[in-house]
Order: sequence, then C-alpha cells, then structure tokens
Amino acid sequence: MAAPAHVLIVDDHPLFVEALQRAIVSAFPGTETREAVSIEAAKSVLNGRARFDVVMLDLALPGTRGFEGLLELRTRHPKLPIVVVSALEDPRIIQDVMRYGAAGFISKSAGRAEIAAALKDVMDGSLTLPKGYRPPELPPASEARGEVVERLKTLTPKQLSVLRMLRQGLLNKQIAHELQIEETTVKAHVSEILRKLNVTSRTQAVIEAQKIDFETIRGDTGG
Repeated sequence: MAAPAHVLIVDDHPLFVEALQRAIVSAFPGTETREAVSIEAAKSVLNGRARFDVVMLDLALPGTRGFEGLLELRTRHPKLPIVVVSALEDPRIIQDVMRYGAAGFISKSAGRAEIAAALKDVMDGSLTLPKGYRPPELPPASEARGEVVERLKTLTPKQLSVLRMLRQGLLNKQIAHELQIEETTVKAHVSEILRKLNVTSRTQAVIEAQKIDFETIRGDTGG
C-alpha cells in the first residue's frame, strides 16, 4: 500500500480543513497537504507544478451548485482520484457522487481511523464508501437524473463553464467576457451543450442541469 504523498483538500471551512489535515498526517506522517477554498482555487492549484495523489472535495462550496464542482474537476482531471468529504449523507447523493466517477465518499462525521482507512483503500485502487451504505432503490426521478448525469459527463471543461454561467442567467456577451473568449465561440459552445443534452433551447438546458441539484435529489420520492 502506497501512502499519499500529496493531498489537496478543497473545503471552505478552516476548522474542518485543520481536522482533516491532522487525520491525514496522523495516519501518513510524510504526507503533505494543500488547501483550496473553492473550485476555482482548486483548478489553479491543480494546474500548477505540484502533482497530487488524491483530492478531498466538499460538495457545498461557494460559487457552485449541486455536483458542478465535482463534475468540473472530474472532467479536467479524469485520472486523479477525487474523494468527496461531505455532510450530505443522503444515499441518493452518495450514489450520484459515484456516478460522476468519484473514488469514494467520506462523511464529515467520520473519525480519524475511518478517514485513514478510506485513504488507504483509494491508494490501493479501491472505492471507499461509508460503513453500512446501501444503494437506494431508484424512483423514476432518480433514473431520469442518471441519464442526465451521463450526458453531462460528455461535456468538455469549457462547455461545463458555459453551462454553469447559463444557469446563473448570464448572456452570451457576459459569458464571453468572463471566459475571455469570443462571443461566437460562446455560441458554438452553447450549440454543443444543447446537442449533447438533447434539448433545443438554453432554458431546457438549464432545466436539465437543475436535475442534479441537491434540492431536487431530496425531493425525489421513494428510495
């Protein structure tokens, strides 16, 4: 079993980050950790020279909705193990975390031993899930969401950024300014987003993307 040499913690709660660092260093004394308080900050760190063995990601971060952050990091770094560490312990959310290709899920209530064991599993190439987790029975809403997940996974990082801004209500001109690209390029990305999500309008694309928000998942019946 190889110990993680470098771990990136993406979380905006300083006390939890400190507790997680202590748990990691206690189990793996030689491990170095770095922190990022947002997806944008995480992207900047991951684009730097440092190479990370594991990313530990909180889902509820400023500037993101639902699984946007996980999806964006997963798309940009498909070979990098991402473990979600979250207080959102709904089995349906955990299931969707795994649908997006995460290496596992750790509850924020987990103790040091459980966190260490989870990291060992990930470094060994195994998935890690909370003890006692059972995949939920899927109501029709969850099955439809699963189809949306698969379509969203086909978007490129730039297309995901454009979709996120569409969800914020930004116009093409504003998106072009934010991403520092031409407005015609934005239009091309929007066209591809519509094609990949199998919809015909920006509004429909936003509605489809909303199916992966936590509030929608909690509103599912059954399971």
